[in-house]
Amino acid sequence: MPVRPFLFLALVASLFMTVAAPPASAASSQTVTFESPLDFIDAGKRSQTFDEISAFGVRSIRVLLYWKDVAPNATSRIRPKVDLTSPASYDWSKYEPILDEAQRRGMRVLLTVTSPAPIWATKRAGDEVTRPVPDRFREFVIAVSRQFGAHVSQYSFINEPNLPQFLKPQYEHGKAVSPAIYRGLYDAALRGLKAAGDTKPVLMGETAPNGAAPRTVAPIDFLRGVLCLNSKYQRVGGCTKLRVDGWAHHAYTRKEGPLALPPQRLVTVGSLSRLTDALNRAAKTGAVKRNLKIYLTEFGVQSVPDPNYGVSLQQQNEFRAIAEKIAYNNPRVASFSQYLMTDDPPTGTGANCCGRFESGLRTSAGVNKPSFDGFRLPVVAELRGSSVKLWGLVRPATDRVDVALQRRSGSGAWKTISEPVTNSRGVWTATSTKVKNGAWRVLWVGPDDVTYESPAVRAYTWPSRLR
Repeated sequence: MPVRPFLFLALVASLFMTVAAPPASAASSQTVTFESPLDFIDAGKRSQTFDEISAFGVRSIRVLLYWKDVAPNATSRIRPKVDLTSPASYDWSKYEPILDEAQRRGMRVLLTVTSPAPIWATKRAGDEVTRPVPDRFREFVIAVSRQFGAHVSQYSFINEPNLPQFLKPQYEHGKAVSPAIYRGLYDAALRGLKAAGDTKPVLMGETAPNGAAPRTVAPIDFLRGVLCLNSKYQRVGGCTKLRVDGWAHHAYTRKEGPLALPPQRLVTVGSLSRLTDALNRAAKTGAVKRNLKIYLTEFGVQSVPDPNYGVSLQQQNEFRAIAEKIAYNNPRVASFSQYLMTDDPPTGTGANCCGRFESGLRTSAGVNKPSFDGFRLPVVAELRGSSVKLWGLVRPATDRVDVALQRRSGSGAWKTISEPVTNSRGVWTATSTKVKNGAWRVLWVGPDDVTYESPAVRAYTWPSRLR
């Protein structure tokens, strides 16, 4: 769309603002993926949700396909006597409308085929997550590919396999065993895709950011285990090299936000160097290719009312934008994501209100949070001495456009101080002077002639490791 000049620009702008041309992005091909399972599944919300994410400029979604949801006789210990490689043996009705809608709109789909499994598909048929049988998973992946292969752009297998909610056991006799179990399932999935003639890219990992013995496995420890590397990154015998087209990770932050450095065993968006370093060391052994891309396939910032993890609504918007800027700056990150349009329904009241995720752009009651508008127009203000570096994105933009950049001090009036122009991917940068209790926002006139307004953001001091 063409540049839309605003009618008025403060004459004093040059005294306060120097506009920087948007840099050639280190992540110029980075994409954004949206995931909102309850909204996608709900027939009454599905179309609206797709409309909204399309209006944001998002062209990719992630769908978790739970094995037990579609499998025949999933709660039985007895394996059904059907052709488990045939799509006709499964009930796809929960997922077909989502995949069909994405295909109709020309959206890319990352399909994560995951446990929990049908009970009969686990080693001792005792529960849904303890040692799923690789050969049963191979058969299932063949059926998945035959059913949905034409809808899918990328695959990944087993969500958060370093957590016991999806894979058990994590440890046996004090040794982490989930990496080896996962490796077997991943290899089986690759063989299933090959049997189906499906050559779509496959991401390894889908790791959660946390982990600590004896219950969970830290993400870097899990990575080394899956790639058959010891703590010194030396190859362990008996493992063949597997195809890995990218590493998927869920870089959730803690309540302190994305700029804080978390404990050593966590890999958040603010400590991605731990993951890139591990992949680089793995590449030196030949376990993966050099400069393997990272896909942040699940990310969100939890807000109130969650009493344990939730930040204020203003911080949710600011932290989410800061996290996206960190990802944008990292040339290894191929994809960023937003997990949830709508918060999960409350599970109780008061301190027990929230047992799931409050990372949505709107509340469980359907009220838009500041992050809803902030997702369309993220703005980041970085404090550097007496100046403030600003970065922003007009997410729906497919051409160079301009925004009206505004600033205010305290509760004073907003003043337009400049009109930065984006690059072709909608990214703009600028520099402002620091003001007392300063806040910044942008206005953008969309192609529908509607003026969109970002939420106000405050300036944060960034650690040198993230600049």
